[in-house]
Amino acid sequence: MARIVDGARMNLIGDKVRQYRQERNMSQQALSNKLELLGVYVCRGSISRIEEHLRTVTDVELCAIATVLKVDITALLESPLPFAD
Repeated sequence: MARIVDGARMNLIGDKVRQYRQERNMSQQALSNKLELLGVYVCRGSISRIEEHLRTVTDVELCAIATVLKVDITALLESPLPFAD
């Protein structure tokens, strides 16, 4: 059985991260900087890859991103599951 992350999309939150970040007029670099203040190191390039679904996201990163964007974690996960039919 193939792992879920073997597909084209490496995460479920990329679109929502971009949406909430842009709604807050926050650059990818600003998001990266705010995550670093929480002790979670995600470079600007990794933010870009998350938004493009090209990078996985750890649970710690998920919590920190939700905190910085001031949204509940479930708001980031509100997208169709690519593997559910």
